[in-house]
Amino acid sequence: MSGPGEGKIKIGKADIYIHLKGKSGANVTHLDIEIPSINKIIKPGENTYVGAKEGGIFIGLKKIWSREPKNLKDRWEGLKVY
Repeated sequence: MSGPGEGKIKIGKADIYIHLKGKSGANVTHLDIEIPSINKIIKPGENTYVGAKEGGIFIGLKKIWSREPKNLKDRWEGLKVY
């Protein structure tokens, strides 16, 4: 883990669960990362990708985030940044 640094914006703390297949409606075992502000970044139903890194994970964002600053501004609108 690299921790805080230039170009990183902390958006809060998350509740993280291992959600077991067959329990509480899960079709597959997966990680639930629950933090309200995540829906300002990744909309419900929107797909992305996840990769592992030393000490954690990263969630890749779509290319539109880096190509279109207006879209980024719209998504950050009202997002509470810590």
